[in-house]
Amino acid sequence: MTHDTLDGLAIHTVTTRSWSAGECIKHYAAAGIPAITFWRDVLDGRNPEAIGRQARDAGLGVVSVARGGFFFGSDWEDDNKLAVDQTAALGAPVLVLVCGADPALPLEESRKIITERIGMLLGYAQRRNVLLAIEPLHPMYADTRSAINTIQQAHDVCDALDSPANLGLALDVYHTWWDPALEAGIRKTGATNRLFAFHVCDWKVPTTDLLNDRGLMGEGCIPIRKIRGWVEESGFQGFNEVEIFSHTYWAQDPHAYLEKIKEAYKKHV
Repeated sequence: MTHDTLDGLAIHTVTTRSWSAGECIKHYAAAGIPAITFWRDVLDGRNPEAIGRQARDAGLGVVSVARGGFFFGSDWEDDNKLAVDQTAALGAPVLVLVCGADPALPLEESRKIITERIGMLLGYAQRRNVLLAIEPLHPMYADTRSAINTIQQAHDVCDALDSPANLGLALDVYHTWWDPALEAGIRKTGATNRLFAFHVCDWKVPTTDLLNDRGLMGEGCIPIRKIRGWVEESGFQGFNEVEIFSHTYWAQDPHAYLEKIKEAYKKHV
């Protein structure tokens, strides 16, 4: 089934990482992409308020910022407050959290620390009108990238913090497609108004690099359209954000790659 529309499409700047923030804005807008998510690396040394204004002037929706979290570094609090400030200045509603983990601790202990430290950040984010979205990561990253590996574990953090309105989830199909409780977890996000972001790409078979070999939608084994259906049935009305880390695609001409993204989105999302 093909949809000849780009409605709902957003692209993360890391997907076309050879481009600066300004180049992403210029080229996404020229290609008819409706919206953009900014990774913090393209904000380094730049004025995020000016970048957000530039994006909106070009006709792009500013969806979110990636990423905060990594709650186990010595500077976790300062860095997350900076991330919240950048998100607010951009005019983006959501900051995505990749939570980190301490490999010297049991995962349960890492999850307790993550919960405590998100709780410490909530008030600051609320004062800046920023939503915090916990992103569950695939269990292959449970050593250091995130001890939050399932949609239910992300719900558990929200539940433990008494379900504040500015705390929810970012769902990435690459990290969660394998989870037998995924559908139930998505439906719970609808009942609790917790789904703040939805990311798409594909799992290539075979995957040759577990970090930097993501596929274009339709190139792998993830049932993207089925998962999108569950997400929309849950009440989510946000963007479908393309987030692809790929040495293969990063090495290609980014303009040609952008056209491939558009076609894959129409056919498979």
